[in-house]
Amino acid sequence: MAGRSRYDNPFEEGGTDEVNPFADKATRGAPASQSTYSGGSFYTTQSRPTPPSNTRLSPLPPEPADFYNDFSSPVDIPMDTSKDMKTREKELLAKEAELSRREKDIKRREEAAARAGIVIEDKNWPPFFPIIHHDINNEIPVHLQRTQYVAFASLLGLVLCLFWNIVCVTAAWIKGEGPKIWFLAIIYFILGCPGAYYLWYRPLYRAMRNDSALRFGWFFLFYLVHIAFCVYAAVSPSILFVGKSLTGIFPAISLIGKSVIVGIFYFLGFAIFCLESLLSMWVIQRVYHYFRGSGKDAQMKREAARGAARAAF
Repeated sequence: MAGRSRYDNPFEEGGTDEVNPFADKATRGAPASQSTYSGGSFYTTQSRPTPPSNTRLSPLPPEPADFYNDFSSPVDIPMDTSKDMKTREKELLAKEAELSRREKDIKRREEAAARAGIVIEDKNWPPFFPIIHHDINNEIPVHLQRTQYVAFASLLGLVLCLFWNIVCVTAAWIKGEGPKIWFLAIIYFILGCPGAYYLWYRPLYRAMRNDSALRFGWFFLFYLVHIAFCVYAAVSPSILFVGKSLTGIFPAISLIGKSVIVGIFYFLGFAIFCLESLLSMWVIQRVYHYFRGSGKDAQMKREAARGAARAAF
């Protein structure tokens, strides 16, 4: 014990110079790893089992060298030189000069057209599908706007009358009146709506806007035809038009006995044509009062005489 350090552990294993005092004398000089001493039930000389080799996870395959940064395909970034910049600047200046020249040209044409009394009409009505030009608030004088609005209401009223006429005639056709009256109702609608706009509403609109006496005369001529048609349709005798192709009072009386629903439809059409006739009479009366009060009748006579003299020479 004297040769031992005070820090030496007497129970420490693995020393080559240590001797087991309980081992046999024959085996006392043998190495500890080759000892045959059993050491009792709590001592074993068997080596610890080594872990199996397959418990360790297989390593991942190595990543390629350019996995995160692919520098194999270089990207060419064009660098504009000062020469290219000057070329593009010249092109932009040329385009700007061309646009400025076109804008001045368009403005000059618009001013020339305005001096000549020509108005460029852009289609703006109805808003969801523009087919006509209509701007009463900005183009018609204030004291004539009410009359123009009522005239426009009479145009829309005629469209309503002819559309309802198609509905009524379709019902009558279903009840056995024949397809001929239905085709006639379609023809009335196709010809009547655009005919009313081009023959009397647009001349009145332009006459109110430009104060043209000849256009007032054109309006009076065709608006009287319009009133005559509305009155005839409200009565609808079987003289000029075939049978029940118009929803007048006579077809309504004859159909009410055959079918109550069709008869009621025809009576409603008769009422709509009556309202359209009364509204149209009010419009022509107001326009005529303005025409006579502003001296347009004398101006129309002078313009007509001037036009006849021009045609003669």
